[in-house]
Amino acid sequence: GNGLPDGIMGRIGVSVSGGDSTRVYALIEAEKGGLYRSDDAGDHWIRVNEDERYRQRAWYFTHIFADPKSIDTVYVLNTGLFRSTDGGKTFALLPAPHGDHHGLWIDPRDPNRLINGNDGGVTISVDGGRTWTRQNNQPTAQFYHVIADNRFPYYLYGAQQDNTTIAIATRDTDEWVISDKDWYDVGGGEAGYIAPDPRDGNIVYAGDGGGVVTRFDKRTEQAQSISPWPLDTSGRGAGELEHRFQWTEPVLLSPHDPDVLYTAAEVIFKSTDHGMSWTTISPDLTRNEKSKQKPSGGPITLDITSVEYYDTVFATAESPVQKDLLWAGTDDGLIQMTRDGGKNWTNVTPSNKLLPEWSLISLIDASPHDAGTAYVAVDRHKNDDLRPYIYKTSDFGKTWTKIANGIPDNAYVHAVRQDPKNKNLLYAGTELGVYVSFDDGAHWQPLQLNLPTTPITDLIIKDDDLAVATNGRSFWILDDDDVNPLRQLTPQLASQDAILYKPAATYRLQFPDAVDKRRPVGENPANGAVVNYFLKAESKDEITLDVLDSAGKPVRHYSSKPKNKFEQPPEWPDLERPPELLPTAAGMNRFPWNLRYESPTELPGAFYAGNGPQGPYVLPGTYTLKLTVAGKSQSVPLEIKLDPRVKVSQPDLQKRFDLQMKVREDIEAQLAVVKKRLAEEGDKGKPVIAACDELEKKTAPVEQELIQVKMQSSEGNLRYPNMLDEQYDSFRSTLEGADGTPTSAELAVFDQLHGRLEKQVTTWKQIAETDVPTINDLVRKENISLVEVPAGK
Repeated sequence: GNGLPDGIMGRIGVSVSGGDSTRVYALIEAEKGGLYRSDDAGDHWIRVNEDERYRQRAWYFTHIFADPKSIDTVYVLNTGLFRSTDGGKTFALLPAPHGDHHGLWIDPRDPNRLINGNDGGVTISVDGGRTWTRQNNQPTAQFYHVIADNRFPYYLYGAQQDNTTIAIATRDTDEWVISDKDWYDVGGGEAGYIAPDPRDGNIVYAGDGGGVVTRFDKRTEQAQSISPWPLDTSGRGAGELEHRFQWTEPVLLSPHDPDVLYTAAEVIFKSTDHGMSWTTISPDLTRNEKSKQKPSGGPITLDITSVEYYDTVFATAESPVQKDLLWAGTDDGLIQMTRDGGKNWTNVTPSNKLLPEWSLISLIDASPHDAGTAYVAVDRHKNDDLRPYIYKTSDFGKTWTKIANGIPDNAYVHAVRQDPKNKNLLYAGTELGVYVSFDDGAHWQPLQLNLPTTPITDLIIKDDDLAVATNGRSFWILDDDDVNPLRQLTPQLASQDAILYKPAATYRLQFPDAVDKRRPVGENPANGAVVNYFLKAESKDEITLDVLDSAGKPVRHYSSKPKNKFEQPPEWPDLERPPELLPTAAGMNRFPWNLRYESPTELPGAFYAGNGPQGPYVLPGTYTLKLTVAGKSQSVPLEIKLDPRVKVSQPDLQKRFDLQMKVREDIEAQLAVVKKRLAEEGDKGKPVIAACDELEKKTAPVEQELIQVKMQSSEGNLRYPNMLDEQYDSFRSTLEGADGTPTSAELAVFDQLHGRLEKQVTTWKQIAETDVPTINDLVRKENISLVEVPAGK
């Protein structure tokens, strides 16, 4: 009455104008729905706009916001962001980014300041909606699943809710951060599984709601439709369809034959020709409960996107151990299994006492260790049951065990995976984060670390990394530096005072001195080999870490005690200095070795553009890490592998390394001239000081050839020319540009540098053999400490 629509009314959005509280706007779902307005605080209403663009998908939208000052200004949020300035009669579309708008804040003091929340993130306008901030600076992607390819560095793939699919590099070796140039769309759509070809990362199979499957080729940027039934069924109930494809239908390649592709509706489809044709290899594997296949949306507005389709196969997996052994889990609570590629299927669903009926089989993980073993994650939150359900079978589904002890009652489970290297190690993705079990699921504990508290929709183990898909915080990776300790941990090991964990093989990459991280970017893995060690208590004594080559010769030495080393003042904010101090805190400690030999000694007073002289990168091979704590040492091997993208012979690699070592030795051989150290001895040293002044006159030209004494800034060499020390450091950096045999020009430049150095060293030795002994005779007479010349210099 009073102007409101007759009959059933559904969702209603209401907003009161800040300019006049008697002005009320109501966006009403009804047969004669639309935007209604009252000018008398709700006593009487008129429909001012019935445009369906503002009221479509009522359950999902129906958002209205009145301006805090202008009585006639009102905003409606739907697929677009709309504004009316005439009391709702007409609306203009604002250029807010993305689509599906759900939230709006209007500054009550300045209505030109707006914050809009939509399915792409948050965006801000300060000019009344004419321009908006970008949204690609927010890591808020909502991923359904995650999978990896076999490239190096490998890529992760996922479908983003209300966005595109994505392939994203897990390491960038250009800018050394993961930016927008490291990802791209791979076909499919917002809601599907993805299956990259393990032989060629350019070929990607991707799904979307309603049975959409595409085959994407990165080389052509084309995504070919290969759906088993490419018919758009939007708006139709599941019961009237040829096939019931739901929102996230499975798409997977056989681990035994990457030319075999599977997807599912109420049945399993198989293709052996890359999706050009399909064969049905199962009967209806669901309960096929017709009462649950009606159109959804209610009596006013139907809303059918395939999210609502029921009685579908929700999860599938093929055993990586046994070909043609397939598992299928349905959204209506059944688990089916075939051992002959689909010719015969067996219902292996646990009893109702163990697994409540009408549960969603969220994910099935076929064991990589044993054909008869599988793990199942079950989600019952749509049944108002938030408890965790994980099941295991070791006899092809004949019997099942529930294994969720230790996971909180409100952390329902999306995914479970068995570690491919340690069969007792399990990972679970839950609504509240990641959990880990070290005893095959008997007990669970959090594995949250620095991961935000967010739903974990899927997780995978790729080589030695654990990658997770989150619903709102994008992809995260627990890399090999952290997964390997989990694999090695045992109750016996955990009782030790100190534990040095064996690291995973590390690839020999060449890392930059400076990285621009002051922008919205993802993190690269740590540079170099990360050494993980555990201390039961904080160490008060010195801790040391030694890196030894295969012959037991020292490569690098680290300590927990700081070195008395000159630090030049900072000039470049992106410069990253390699860590030098070993941490000593109780618990887990991480320390990255940057794969370099010991750095040569820096000349006192020298000023460098970057981090200064550094030792060369080690060659591929096996090294030893030796950690010493409280006088007790532990050693583990470390394998360094060549970057698989680099095609270079071992002899050529050795030639460049040998040249780099010669450069390191020459840098080390440069001497700083001793001067003015005796001035503070007072009057009794005057004869000595006078003699030193004469010595300084002779040594100053040597020093000036060795080092640019006037350089006090990183670009001071543009004013004061580089001398030997600066040229050696620059040449050292030049040699690290690429692996391979040195060029003839590089060899010629080294010969020139080495010759110039030899000349200065010879001059200095002559001074040391004649003038220094004379000064020392005077020193003895004045009872002052002797001047020493390092042996062998």
